[in-house]
Amino acid sequence: MPQDTIRLTIDRGAASESFDVPAYESQTVLDVVSWVQQNADPSLAYRFACRVGMCGSCAMMVNGVPRWTCRTHVSKVLKGGALQVGPLRNLPVIRDLVVDMDPFFDKWVAAEGVHHGTRTRDDEIAPIDETSPARVEANSGIECINCSVCYAACDTVAGNPDYLGPAPLLRAWTLLNDAKDAGRVAILDAVSGSGGCHNCHSMGSCTAYCPNELDPMSAIAGLKRETMKHALRGKR
Repeated sequence: MPQDTIRLTIDRGAASESFDVPAYESQTVLDVVSWVQQNADPSLAYRFACRVGMCGSCAMMVNGVPRWTCRTHVSKVLKGGALQVGPLRNLPVIRDLVVDMDPFFDKWVAAEGVHHGTRTRDDEIAPIDETSPARVEANSGIECINCSVCYAACDTVAGNPDYLGPAPLLRAWTLLNDAKDAGRVAILDAVSGSGGCHNCHSMGSCTAYCPNELDPMSAIAGLKRETMKHALRGKR
């Protein structure tokens, strides 16, 4: 049986609503939000799927910080017996804790974050040297699952809606270093535009808050170097 309660405040657009939720041992923030939907307010809208940190769909603002709620234990974020959750920052809110991810994925495409193949399905698979520096760089960002935590954490996105953002630029860097990708020029052109990598102020929130411990800030720094080299080569 629960020994205590948690005071959960949910940001729901123009208003906030608070609930007293039973506290249990090893409880996650997603558990607390789910309790509200199942026991107090069935109209509450939120997203989740895997519950084990594989899909990223349960990402929310927790006490003002973007997190995967399924992997965030209440004991680590509870303040004075209270907890506050809200929809991810920097994205349009559809309802309650559900945001519209379309702008995020539109930027992913705008950054040429799609594979530019060099072979057809009828060709042999291209051999890849897993120890090469480029492959190491590509592998360093390949575990991004597009949860948008870094996008919500980014103050540059907050101040400049045209900025492509950390995850799309990390994807661009991954493909730029992939020997199987033939879109180098297209990628460099895409990320060097008005909303591209040079807008990044290197504050590092993207890297600090990435639940998968990836390093978008370093990837963006790599894009800055490569776009400058590309621009200088074009002037020769």
